[in-house]
Amino acid sequence: MKIVFMGTPAFAVPSLQMLVKEGYEIVAVVTQPDRPQGRKKTLTPSPVKEAAIALGLPVLQPERLRRPESVAELAAYEPDLIVTAAYGQILPKAVLELPQYGCVNVHGSLLPKYRGGAPIQRCIINGEKLTGVTLMYMAEGLDTGDMISRVEVPIGEEDTSGILFEKLSLAGCELLKTEMPRLAAGRVQATPQDDSEATYAPNLTREDERIDWSAGSQDIYNRIRGLVPFSGAFTL
Repeated sequence: MKIVFMGTPAFAVPSLQMLVKEGYEIVAVVTQPDRPQGRKKTLTPSPVKEAAIALGLPVLQPERLRRPESVAELAAYEPDLIVTAAYGQILPKAVLELPQYGCVNVHGSLLPKYRGGAPIQRCIINGEKLTGVTLMYMAEGLDTGDMISRVEVPIGEEDTSGILFEKLSLAGCELLKTEMPRLAAGRVQATPQDDSEATYAPNLTREDERIDWSAGSQDIYNRIRGLVPFSGAFTL
């Protein structure tokens, strides 16, 4: 089985490393283009790119995955299965239809709760006590695909989003490891999401980082720890 892995931040690295360690054939790794970092704006590869290079895997970094040339480059690898984990771009229909066994995503929430790009930060900001990881088939909507399996992860009172990222990264890796034999054998039975229970976790904005001192102390505490260490809260 030929697998294409898609991911960008450190959240996705354990899953990639696990697939290689377990002997699955990773024909290519797709990640976001190198981005400028720090005051000197030095172009910096993503954690997934660094891991892929260390593993000797070919790396693709399309600026826009939905461009025809990006789809054609991906199709040339003839993937049987695409596995994504925090890749950072919505997969177009042309990509979703490439692999015969579908596209599966390791999503950092208990779907249908917290669909979107910032589920880990948002659940802490909102004071949740429980979250988890959902392994799901990808569809054209935003995290709307059928659910293959889920695992729950409690949120500690002192957990920051950085701590929770690590917990969910490892939980997602184990969940994927458990389900891979079934996925490798073909499409598995999956459960449709109940759209009436869906909530959303849009990407964070600068305004989300501003402390509202009229809020309660617990709300302020949750906002600060939900933004550590990736962007941080601020006040004037």
